[in-house]
Amino acid sequence: MPRTRILAAWTALACLMMSIPASASADDGEQAPGLTTWDGRHSIDTIRATVVYFVPSDRQPLPDWRERVEWLCERVRRFHHREFAGRSRLVTMIHPEPFRSAASTGALRVGDGDATFFRTLTEVDRTIDVGRDADGAFPVLLVLSDINWRPLDDFSRQSPAADGWKFDGALADGGLHVPGAAAGGSRAVYLADQRRGWGLVSGDGWRVPCRGSDCVVYHEGIGHAIGLPHPEPADGAVMSEGQYRSALAQSWVEAEQKKRLGFTADGAANAPPADPVFDTFTATPEPAMPRPGQPVALRLFPLELIPPGLRVEVQTSLRGPWTSVPIDAEALRKGSVSLGRFDRPCAVGWRVTGPTPTVTTEAGDDSKPVPVDGPSAATAWGYFQVRLAPDAPPPPVDVDPADRQAPPSPDPTATSVDLLALVDPRRDGVAGEWTDHEVDGRRELLAPKAFGARIELPYAPPAAYRLTLIVEPLDEPNGLTIGLRSGEHRFLALLGFGDAGRRVSALENVDGRNVGDNPTRIDGDVFRKNRPAEVVVSVGPAGVTATVDGRPWIDWEGKPERLSLSDYWQTPRKEALFLGAYDCRYRILRATLEPLSGQGRSLVDEGVAQER
Repeated sequence: MPRTRILAAWTALACLMMSIPASASADDGEQAPGLTTWDGRHSIDTIRATVVYFVPSDRQPLPDWRERVEWLCERVRRFHHREFAGRSRLVTMIHPEPFRSAASTGALRVGDGDATFFRTLTEVDRTIDVGRDADGAFPVLLVLSDINWRPLDDFSRQSPAADGWKFDGALADGGLHVPGAAAGGSRAVYLADQRRGWGLVSGDGWRVPCRGSDCVVYHEGIGHAIGLPHPEPADGAVMSEGQYRSALAQSWVEAEQKKRLGFTADGAANAPPADPVFDTFTATPEPAMPRPGQPVALRLFPLELIPPGLRVEVQTSLRGPWTSVPIDAEALRKGSVSLGRFDRPCAVGWRVTGPTPTVTTEAGDDSKPVPVDGPSAATAWGYFQVRLAPDAPPPPVDVDPADRQAPPSPDPTATSVDLLALVDPRRDGVAGEWTDHEVDGRRELLAPKAFGARIELPYAPPAAYRLTLIVEPLDEPNGLTIGLRSGEHRFLALLGFGDAGRRVSALENVDGRNVGDNPTRIDGDVFRKNRPAEVVVSVGPAGVTATVDGRPWIDWEGKPERLSLSDYWQTPRKEALFLGAYDCRYRILRATLEPLSGQGRSLVDEGVAQER
């Protein structure tokens, strides 16, 4: 596979890595004992990953989801144990049932990959307790999603397009399939202030066992979730291009990154014994891309690690049955298992399993009974495609209805606008001392704790648009205000104003009436302190809607001339959007605008400075 294509695929599966800085505290100068997160703040002597299989409301769980998740959990546990010589213990807790989302596939995909990430993780986090204070372990919520952020049939590795299906995947040298699709969308975030991490692996990254899928799960679910960045220059490490070069066992964590976490080789002599099966056992299809009618075999290596009682199975659709392959004893002694011939183009998943160990599981770990300090049974999963020609992928089969419809062709005028990139607090601040800074190349904005604080977003919106915010209250939540414009009329969305138990939200003003008395008023808490939330506001000539973490919050139909803005919240530029806060500091992690109709314009170059 050409290097340019590998890097393009890596960009398509780019990770959202936000190591959010902490507020000052008395113990900021003290480093946690033993191994720590990337910033040195929290112990990772034990990491407890709660692993959740996430299924939208309009989809059915995979019948063998548990087996797939258990295999991946075993792989990441063994890798972590090897890389840190047992001095950082990784425990995986698999949620016993699929998590059935209240949202449909389409609702979860509104916006871009970041929006899907926050919508998914906030819904799961509200429901599942990851035991943050139970035993001192560093908690990670790792969600394995049944979907990608855009339609994709990940078993055929194709996305629907206006003129048919298009290959959307990545191929390593030799034609082996590796994770990485433009429609994928895996993400992770290290939440330093909350002492936890979030990881999301989209369907492309785990449902089909491409070589390197286990790298993706560790990369997102453990690496980024404890703060590890991408190393430079790029190499085959798990936090770099590991997923494109090998399976997890052949990858590694960079020595300098381990040193930053507090790991040294001083205790190598006391490290537990190596696991030769995990470290070296491989199964490789030959040829990697067979033609219809061509014999296919799995090459097993090394011979001395092939266990008695080996089982080999194949499937030709993601929800189809696993079919056992007859084992020829003589061929097996030479390290080969015949998978037979496939009479037509198709995708093929395969798995090799040995006898199940009879030892008990570590306490608190509900995956298969395999000890982290003993040898593992020979086990491998993989995937290949039978093709008529190298550039002709097989047709999709049994495609989920939610993945059959191509997304609308993008309007060249509808590119998302990063509003935070336009803001200068010294120029655009109207009330209160607003500040900004960069974290891993991403701009953040901090609202002060003041009454009526506000700052202009120097952008004049189009006739219809969608505004997406990721906000985190750093104090007991109080009113977040979002200054909006519809046609020639300014107004705002007020969210979560008031004291706990008496908070209200509304559009202001409607027919001249504020939150105290208008038809959009809704009672109830909106935000939680130190928890990021996604707010999506859609504005058009026929009305305004607002959702918080995917939950419908405001839904108003009416003409723009019924909307108005009170004098208290006015800002100098009448065309501009704005943000405001009332007696609460808010961290604004994201503010993007998607044009739905018409075209907006930046006000930055118009040279309108504010009088402070």
